[in-house]
This record gives sequence, C-alpha cells and structure tokens, in this order.
Amino acid sequence: MTDLGVPEPVPESLPYWEGARMGELRMQRCNRCERYFFYPRLTCAFCHSGDVEWRRLSGRAKLLSYVINRRPVVPAGAHAAQVIAVVQVAEGPRMLTNIVGTGATPEELVLDSELIVEFEDRGDYHLPVFRLAESAA
Repeated sequence: MTDLGVPEPVPESLPYWEGARMGELRMQRCNRCERYFFYPRLTCAFCHSGDVEWRRLSGRAKLLSYVINRRPVVPAGAHAAQVIAVVQVAEGPRMLTNIVGTGATPEELVLDSELIVEFEDRGDYHLPVFRLAESAA
C-alpha cells in the first residue's frame, strides 16, 4: 500500500485486486489438495503444488479478533476510530481487514459475529472490508 492506502498490486495479487474492483472477493484454491489459501502466491500454501486457480468466494466471514485503532487515519487529520480485524472467510482462510458500519465498541464487535464483504474505493482499486451481516440487510 502507498502512503494514501492505495493498493500496489504485484503480478501474484493482480487477480485479487481485479476481483475487488468488480465487487468480488477472490482467493486462490489448490486443485491438488482442494484448499483455499491467502495471501496470493504461485504455489499452494499447504502442499506446494503449482496447480492453483482463482475462485470467487461467498463474501461471508466470521469475526475472530480485532483492535480498535484511535490514531489518525487517511485522510490526514481524521481521528475516527478504525476497527482492524482478523476474519475467517466461509471458505477457510483468515485475512486482515477492517470492520465498517458499526460502532467501534466491544459491545458491538462480538467475536464470531457473521460478516459480509463490501468494497471501499481506493483509486483504481477497491479494498475488501467487512460489515456485520445483520446490519447489511
């Protein structure tokens, strides 16, 4: 990411960012061991096979852990609380992301809560973030 939070894709991650721009959460799946993995790479994180492909995910996840960041965020000078979280997508992998659309309090951020993906515009790309599924309806 640049200083402004704009993604800088590398060849291995380009399909991830292209999917996000189209409103799709994508991850790689190994055709040999049939497991999804994240972060993007050339070989399977589990069996090291090079027979991997990109797949569109459901966009559903569960909240595993989080921290409430009260330091200034982009744009410079903004002091809104930011929820930085580890989520586990329905297909298995965990990823670091942000939780949006809810108060940044422990009372509202219940572990194991169901989440749904959304995408924030960051220049030419979109950044996957998650919202509580109950507030997405």
